[in-house]
Amino acid sequence: MPLTPPALAGPTPRPSHPPAGGRSARRRADLLVALIAIAGASWVTSGLWPDPAGRAVTVNSSDQALFEWLLAYGAHALTHGQDPFFTDLLNVPDGVNLAVNTSITVYAVVFAPLIYLVGAPTTFLVILTGNLAATAFGWYWLLSRHLARSTPAAILGGLFIGFSPGIVAHANAHLNWSAGWIVPMLLWGVLRLRRPGRWRSGGLLLGTLVAVAFSIAAEGLFFTALACGVFFGTWALDPARRAEARAVLPDFLRGLGVTALVAFALLAYPLWLHFLGPQRFHGTGFDPVIHAEDIAAYGAYPQRTLAGEAGLGTTLAPNPTEENSFLGLPLLVLAVFCFVVLWRRAAPERRATLRALGVSIAVFTVLSWGPRVKIFGMHTDVPLPYALLGHLPVFNAALPSRLALVVTPLVGLVLAHTVDLLRAAPPSRRARIGWLAGYAVALLPLLPVPLLTSQRAPIPEFVASGTWRQYVSPGGVLTPLPLTLDLTPDGQRWQAYALSHRQGEFRIPAGFFLGPGGPDDRGRIGPVPRATDTLLLRVAETGERPVITDADREAARADLAYWRVDAVVLPDRVHGSKFPIHVDALRDVTTDLLGPPQRVADVWLWRLAR
Repeated sequence: MPLTPPALAGPTPRPSHPPAGGRSARRRADLLVALIAIAGASWVTSGLWPDPAGRAVTVNSSDQALFEWLLAYGAHALTHGQDPFFTDLLNVPDGVNLAVNTSITVYAVVFAPLIYLVGAPTTFLVILTGNLAATAFGWYWLLSRHLARSTPAAILGGLFIGFSPGIVAHANAHLNWSAGWIVPMLLWGVLRLRRPGRWRSGGLLLGTLVAVAFSIAAEGLFFTALACGVFFGTWALDPARRAEARAVLPDFLRGLGVTALVAFALLAYPLWLHFLGPQRFHGTGFDPVIHAEDIAAYGAYPQRTLAGEAGLGTTLAPNPTEENSFLGLPLLVLAVFCFVVLWRRAAPERRATLRALGVSIAVFTVLSWGPRVKIFGMHTDVPLPYALLGHLPVFNAALPSRLALVVTPLVGLVLAHTVDLLRAAPPSRRARIGWLAGYAVALLPLLPVPLLTSQRAPIPEFVASGTWRQYVSPGGVLTPLPLTLDLTPDGQRWQAYALSHRQGEFRIPAGFFLGPGGPDDRGRIGPVPRATDTLLLRVAETGERPVITDADREAARADLAYWRVDAVVLPDRVHGSKFPIHVDALRDVTTDLLGPPQRVADVWLWRLAR
């Protein structure tokens, strides 16, 4: 059976081995798309390139600091024989289970030399830009080799999916969700299982791809598996395709069996940590009602696009990083019109693929709306199908709004196949102008603009010069002020700098991670707060100087002993991801708690005797 799935329309399938001239044209097209993808990705991330270490994504600097830390720790774990999936460098004394977080271990291993050469922030930027370019090129490659008949269709589909609103939104510091190239690679692996007699090699390849995907974006892997189940299940049940499905099913199932064995062999330890290891949790620290897609968001425009720059953007997402649909009303109208045209032109036996596309779009659109209807920002009590799934294992650790990221590639396939159809049966000149106008009106407003970036506090000289080693015992605990959380991520940036510059290890209390301790045994962001970090975070945010009592001082001594702290450090500038940090008030209150500090390099330091 050929690898190429059934075409949607057109008289003949494209040849699997094009002539020499065709291969040359394909290589030129490949190079063109690669250059466009790199240029587009560099444009989106251009605000970070002038100073990768000093600039941050404005709307999500906390996640940027987290991923920089994950890269630095992963490289350190690789070169020092440490556990890449569990660390005691954060959240002293309990540690952090990185297997239930996004460990991006594959990236840390592959880019370890670059991390040590140029540092974690620059490596983060290289990967982020590469993710965007690879996503566009990956979808183009899959379309041009297996899913589309013409190069223009593959180029349009690849570039649309690669720079779609959801992918660009997650380029706000998400190295996991911006890695959209994983999906076409997984789909390629699934399609290879259809090759007669190749189920062993196909299963081996797909199992390896699954392990890589789990390391980089486990939630995305889950969504891809769901999408494949819905799409291929619908296609196989179509009466026109049942015989074909039955013929390929034995080898396909054998290949899936090999896939499962290979993936389990590679992932046995992280899976054990994920479900049974220390510091695990069930569910997630995010509310699925809040992180569900607004129904109106599908017809809205995202902020970082030409339409958004023109003032047409909306705030229907819970935050700018989660604009997962936001296709715009013109594109929705165009997609429906394209689908109808494809359906009417397709031969009856080829409608199975269209039906599978339509069912998949409908299923994942509705599921992305979450457990209850939300429209134009208004929450209702009207239940939706996701309410039946949200408590199931794995589903309870996913955010429903991100299921909209499944819808966009499916819409891209509809657009690409319509281009194929129009090239196979060219319409009249007037109709061609109409089609070009329709595509332009739908797609041009979605062209991305650069991410918003801003300056962040530099790494203190106290850390950059390695002076900290004079005040912290080997493997000891250094406490930045305020304590490291998603709102105040500098401590993990310091630690990432020390690890990637081979200065050695210091540990920190708290940290930005997902761990246990949330309501109903669910996860939460960071550790369960103690009295001292709660007090100091409030001071850092508000600038208020509360009256410090002996009870506060006793609680501070107890908390610092619990964290086994050697030194408490406050630099002159502290980066707050959501609000400015009141350093002067923080210094005054900490002095009242712990006594006068000493000035060391460019920080205030309280040294503790234990």
